[in-house]
Amino acid sequence: MSHVPVPLPRRAAGLVPVLPLVAVVALLALPPTGDGAGPADVVSALVVGSCVIRLLRERRRPLSPRAAVVLGLPVVGLAVAAMGAASPAAGLGGMARYLQVFVLVPAAVLVLLRGRADFRVLAWSFVGLALWQGTVGVHQYVTGTGASYQGETVRAVGTFGAQDVMGMATAVALGVVCAAGLALGRTPRWQRALAAGCAVVLLLPLAVSFSRGAWIATALTCTVQLALAGMRRALKVGAAVVAAGVILVGGFGVGTAMLQERIDSITQVADAPDQSVVDRYTLWASATGMWRDHPLTGVGLKNFPEYRDGHATLALSSGSDIEGAGETFHKQALLSPHSMYLLVLSEQGLIGFCALVGSWLALLVCAGRGLLRVRRDGRGLDCALIACGLLLWQLTDFVYGDIGGPSTVLTGVALGLTAWWGLAPDDRADAVRPHAVPGRVEEAVTR
Repeated sequence: MSHVPVPLPRRAAGLVPVLPLVAVVALLALPPTGDGAGPADVVSALVVGSCVIRLLRERRRPLSPRAAVVLGLPVVGLAVAAMGAASPAAGLGGMARYLQVFVLVPAAVLVLLRGRADFRVLAWSFVGLALWQGTVGVHQYVTGTGASYQGETVRAVGTFGAQDVMGMATAVALGVVCAAGLALGRTPRWQRALAAGCAVVLLLPLAVSFSRGAWIATALTCTVQLALAGMRRALKVGAAVVAAGVILVGGFGVGTAMLQERIDSITQVADAPDQSVVDRYTLWASATGMWRDHPLTGVGLKNFPEYRDGHATLALSSGSDIEGAGETFHKQALLSPHSMYLLVLSEQGLIGFCALVGSWLALLVCAGRGLLRVRRDGRGLDCALIACGLLLWQLTDFVYGDIGGPSTVLTGVALGLTAWWGLAPDDRADAVRPHAVPGRVEEAVTR
């Protein structure tokens, strides 16, 4: 007896293409498996590979010429810097990581997303990951089982552990940006209310992550999102955030002396910096010195640690103290300047810097143009605010941090959302094309 396959319901079938991307985000909720590639990295590679096979079978061009140029720009600098690596293995490994985050994963998102509905599903997955990591992080803060901070194991790091103290802060901050964009759009009222509630709730784990860079990037990005959404909404949301802050600080005692000291340290980076700030300044000076010695091509991929001590002063410490969240006390070597811009400038020189940063700025311009087009009627405003917000957050955070750790793949997916909004072909908008359900055709509206 033959079995006839039962077609999936229309809504369920419509989500099939975006589910692999949701899986990449969801797998970041798992604890890291070690120093190698994590589950999210493996699945992201499978997603890229499946996109290539699919495009070959359908015999169609994967990207528009504009998208190919913008996303392909970083390859130029990477190829040159890889040749200057200390070994072929280091060069290929570094190049593979950069290509994954800044080229391949964003291109896969651009290929798989077919409309605003898919975009929102992926944005909500960011919020879901942030809520999970934030819940774990707040539990660590309350129970004293987090990473070590000023001698106490209270720093919220989520499932990423003390080895990647920026992982939870990044996931939660990007969740706040997505939730803010969803709350400021023109979606049904209950969705906007739910998104606004999520954004407010996520402020607590963001606060106890003690990440100054994430705080600054999130505050700047959400302020820009509010301004772009309109003054009336900005005032309403601003009042809600102030009220939430009063409740968290006054009612739950979140404003501890430790947190207040961390906030005050943002304005004391020049007068009385702590050792982490001293280390950062020293690493920045070291990276600048490498660039001066190798202005065009840099010192080569993965070569920053080899050249660091030759350009650093005695103020640089032996490493960061790692303890708590399942880790015994040990020193973690300072292997990067903790600034993406200076890391690229020192290892890839002006060629790589201009190519990579030029790609990001082109993405920002394209996404910004798309936002201006939808501000009039509001259709897709939430997607536009999220797309521009995610890239703006990354560009700001890259001043104080760089890629590394399991959470890095989240950067690639975020850039993919920005790329889809800014670079998706115009012929996708209001086009009618075959849907995934056999025998059905539906309107695909992407903007």
